Amino acid sequence: MLISDVRPWGGDAVDLVIEGSRISEVRPHDASAAARTDVDGRGRLALPAFSDVHVHLDSSRIGLPFRPHTGRPGVWGMMLNDREHWRDTDVPHAEIVAGTLERMIANGTTRVRSYAQVDIDCRLEKFDSVLAAKERFAEHADVQVMTFPQAGILREPGTVALLEESLKQGADVMGGIDPSQLDRDPARHLDIVFGLAEKYQVEIDIHLHEPGELGVFSTELVLERTRALGMQGKVTMSHAYDLGSVSETVSRRLIDEFAELDVAMATVAPSTTGHLRLVDLVEAGVRVGLGEDGQRDYWSPYGNCDMLDRTWQLAFVNGFRRDDHVELALAVATMGGASIMSHASPRVAGVGGRPGVAVGDRADLVLVDGETPTSAVMDRGVDRTVIHDGRVVADGLRVVGR
Repeated sequence: MLISDVRPWGGDAVDLVIEGSRISEVRPHDASAAARTDVDGRGRLALPAFSDVHVHLDSSRIGLPFRPHTGRPGVWGMMLNDREHWRDTDVPHAEIVAGTLERMIANGTTRVRSYAQVDIDCRLEKFDSVLAAKERFAEHADVQVMTFPQAGILREPGTVALLEESLKQGADVMGGIDPSQLDRDPARHLDIVFGLAEKYQVEIDIHLHEPGELGVFSTELVLERTRALGMQGKVTMSHAYDLGSVSETVSRRLIDEFAELDVAMATVAPSTTGHLRLVDLVEAGVRVGLGEDGQRDYWSPYGNCDMLDRTWQLAFVNGFRRDDHVELALAVATMGGASIMSHASPRVAGVGGRPGVAVGDRADLVLVDGETPTSAVMDRGVDRTVIHDGRVVADGLRVVGR
């Protein structure tokens, strides 16, 4: 496939030659080759496709009417609100999940790590819906399904058996959540999480809302187990809103340990000031990815399936103004998440790292209108063409090839 007249990361106009699923050649744009072009880039930016590595497809209400927010304070209160209402729709749950994933692909996301809630209420119903969406769009996006104990692991008898059954049925990642604050037994919680991950040879993703020193304590327990069990490169800390709030010394120590143990971070660009600084994480070599979290669900009315929108939010909450910093947010939203999902993907190497559109890179791309990468983040244009594994899977915000 020949993609003509595109500007990788806002550089000079080039033509990209795709062989199979890889970029085989990047050459100066040749206007005379227009007749042989498979995809006319029309001078648009060529960026790596987006990677949403923290999304709850299972709780989405995308495509449904807006409803009043009825959530109650705290993780447990919000979880109960979801439990009370998620079945209150005429649209089958599996169709809502698939429709959300389809809209994400149309907007340029071809790598997805989705939570799938498993508990004594929904059992494996939400998990099955996410797994079905993964299979339905297998040729359009890479999807990892995380079995996720949203209601904790220890609070309700029977949860562990359900989590293990989901792993037997193909879950890609083992999830954990607030080991100290929600389950109130962090050692046992993490013993189960790491034990099941080892047994089924999957990675781990810990969902951490815990504040300040409590969050640091739980994180230290995760780091201890990662080191003791030799699970370097197989653990992600998600959210972790408040790990940077204790002291500069503690923040520096955590960042250094994340880098040493190759523990990744997944952020949803929260409106808080206590998070570990993005620039410091990337400069230390920590793999950092971005996600949209819930999408118009029973937890929050935010989220619209557009990772370019969430990239703007990441830049905004970090106070970024310089072009290289805004472009860093874009790199995190694309290849940052890709490096979490697959170690074969190049990671973002410092503030100036712009991987993903070079010879040998996988042909997972989004072409988007914009003068520069920064202007694309600010304007969030809709003239997009999405390429996955060397083939066009969406154009003009519509999924093709189904």
